[in-house]
Amino acid sequence: MHAIRKLRESGHATIADYEKILAANVVFHSPVLIRTIEGRAVVAKIFATSTELREGAYAGEWKLDDRRTLLRWKGKIQGHELESFDIIEEDDEGLVVDRTVAFRPMPAARLFRDAMRSAIGTSIPDDFWEYSN
Repeated sequence: MHAIRKLRESGHATIADYEKILAANVVFHSPVLIRTIEGRAVVAKIFATSTELREGAYAGEWKLDDRRTLLRWKGKIQGHELESFDIIEEDDEGLVVDRTVAFRPMPAARLFRDAMRSAIGTSIPDDFWEYSN
């Protein structure tokens, strides 16, 4: 079982728990942000916060090769069905260096985005959430 899945399914993973499995220069790609976010501290906060805002479980896990894993998650956000697919890449030490996630359906993804933005606060600047004019 992948370390991210273990933490999420533990039901009580902290930011510090996520920091232990992330490389210092981890990169996270998410449709709820308009650009990639980098760095162990902020990515760990995103992962821990995400766990608190939605309920569900992983529906599948596939090892693609020695460094990449595909996870499928199904659950709910505010009572609405939400599904995600994650591709996670690790370095030689087994630390996560890259995670790309996709969500569906869009209305539930918007609910998740809004909940994340509210919960994260100023940890992520406004220009990661909205396009500037």
